[in-house]
Amino acid sequence: MYLFVSRLAFVDMEYLTSVTPIMIVSFLRERTTTPVAGCIAQLGPDVVFGTAECFLLAAMACDRYVAVCSPPPLYSTLMSSRVCIILLAASYLGGCVDALSFTGCLLSLTFCGPNKINHFFCDLPPLVKLSRSHIYVAEISPAILAGSITVITLFIIHVSYLYILHSVLNVHSPDGRHKAFSTCTSHPSAVTLFYATVTFVYVILKSGHSSDHIKVVSVFYTVVIPMMNPLIYSLRNKKGKEAMRKLMAS
Repeated sequence: MYLFVSRLAFVDMEYLTSVTPIMIVSFLRERTTTPVAGCIAQLGPDVVFGTAECFLLAAMACDRYVAVCSPPPLYSTLMSSRVCIILLAASYLGGCVDALSFTGCLLSLTFCGPNKINHFFCDLPPLVKLSRSHIYVAEISPAILAGSITVITLFIIHVSYLYILHSVLNVHSPDGRHKAFSTCTSHPSAVTLFYATVTFVYVILKSGHSSDHIKVVSVFYTVVIPMMNPLIYSLRNKKGKEAMRKLMAS
């Protein structure tokens, strides 16, 4: 579990560094100029680590399923170092494939003259709107791939937790149930924050809200959530709870 948590922290850190600098510059300046190559350089890592986080959250759900539903001696066998490395490699590979789709579609677009992006950072939908070549594939292809990744990872997470819930309800000991629930509490919180916010931005808001609303919520899922994930997982730890109590008491 701690291997996946450490990789999730790494992904969150890289995700922050790919978006936050250009966002801060746009806050400090009224207008910022970024070439198309700069947008690709910023959008690529953003998509890689954002997609990798989806796969990591799904892999962590499988890890929790094995930890709760399998006998303790089998956990180290089923979730061996080799299996964990394969899951991590698959997460990063999925992020790279999704990023290639986004950047490939971006490179197929043509832009004439200066263009103003009404956003804090380079994102594919506002760039597609600015393109002089209206390529339908460039807009629909990344959306289909990203939507498929979201549906698949959410399906894995939901199935894993349905089995976990069924297993926990069959535990007759109150201490056993408490231990099982405490093992899984932090992960559903991170999943809910991440997927709910992304869905809110790319599905609900884009269906009929202004770009200003989208920009405000984008700050939440690109900056706030990556900063909150370490806090969510550290509060599960006994030392983390003690440190938080001392901080609140001071």
